[in-house]
Amino acid sequence: MRLFASPPPGAVRRRAARAVLAGGAAALLAAGVGTPADAVNPAHTRIVTANPADWTPDVLDGAVETIVQVGDRVYLGGSFTRLRNPRNGATVARPYLAAVNARTGVVDTTFDARLDRAVRALAPAADGRSLYVGGDFRNAGRGKARSLARVAATTGAAVAGFRPPALDGNVHDLRVAGARLIVGGAFGRIAGRDRPALAAVDPRTGAPDDTVDLRFAKPRVTSAGHRAPLRVSALDVTPDGRRMVVTGAFGEVAGASRPQVAVVDLGARATLSPWSTAQYGPYCAPTIPSYVRDVDISPDGRYFVVVTSGGPVARTLCDTAARWELGQAADARPTWVNYTGGDTLLSAAVTGVAVYVGGHQRWLNNPFGSNHPGPGAVTREGIGAIHPTTGRALTWNPGKQRGIGTGALHATNAGLWIGSDTELVAGERRRRVAFFPL
Repeated sequence: MRLFASPPPGAVRRRAARAVLAGGAAALLAAGVGTPADAVNPAHTRIVTANPADWTPDVLDGAVETIVQVGDRVYLGGSFTRLRNPRNGATVARPYLAAVNARTGVVDTTFDARLDRAVRALAPAADGRSLYVGGDFRNAGRGKARSLARVAATTGAAVAGFRPPALDGNVHDLRVAGARLIVGGAFGRIAGRDRPALAAVDPRTGAPDDTVDLRFAKPRVTSAGHRAPLRVSALDVTPDGRRMVVTGAFGEVAGASRPQVAVVDLGARATLSPWSTAQYGPYCAPTIPSYVRDVDISPDGRYFVVVTSGGPVARTLCDTAARWELGQAADARPTWVNYTGGDTLLSAAVTGVAVYVGGHQRWLNNPFGSNHPGPGAVTREGIGAIHPTTGRALTWNPGKQRGIGTGALHATNAGLWIGSDTELVAGERRRRVAFFPL
């Protein structure tokens, strides 16, 4: 598989995007669907600098797996337990979730959510004063909360009125879409209801929302017998709140074949979209049953990018980044594919002018290499940027220590935050978190 037909024109600029969002919000409210989603990255007008800011904090252990900004605070979630203020400042114990100043990197010591296990997902609440937390924990915000919680943005205390629903598994991703909080993960039931891998709750109260019931099924099993538990690992929602892309270890949604990727229409009741592809059906390495790792929708809501792991297997989408048009329907084919040549990609962030990808990759533009640089390959260790129209690597190349990989990318109006398990970015010591300004 190589490049396919050219995509539609590029993403809109930030001002135009705001106008589209405003019009979309009015239309959705009139239709009773709710306000747009919070998830889509802002549209940038240029590539971020390759020189990381020198004021970010050090994360001293574990890994940063998810990042989100609410107001003037940036929240870091993951498997870490300690941070150190910029420039060898004081060490602060903040297990699994920390708030830092978005301009200085100083750890906010007033925020302490008191989590007891790792955080995998964060989503800002509509009120701008709280955020939703998903992960592996059993306690959060100074109270019992298995895998899902809502905490105050200033203190980390549990928000009164939100009662976390009973879940029988862990949460991997979250998005607010109008009057719904969409929850994806490795669970089978929520609040006593069968909701394998994907559910929705009222974002104010935590009460289950029965309008999202899509019957995810068929966990993936390789010919060697390696099985991935049924799960939704990543999801994203268009800026108008009408559509959602879901990825994970599944083969069927609402009774229809959807190997690892599905598109959902978020009307009054969520329904499976006709959009489908069989391209993620083939298996990669026999030890890796599910290899789709992240998805991100463009700021204009016209396309999305999926990144994968799996090993370099010919004629598959293993170890790739691929662009998909939301305007397609059944039997969709990627607009372009960029191959690493045998290395995992874990994260993606689309900003209109660039598709940033992170992982433990050594190269991009490497369709003819298998654990070596083939013809045309370019070095992009740990992080890179791809042109959204051509699918070729951009010249942006700060490089970073590879490790397990760059698992978190979060674009803001000011630049791009990255989170990982390593300590060197652009040849400078940036322990597990870094920020590239515009």
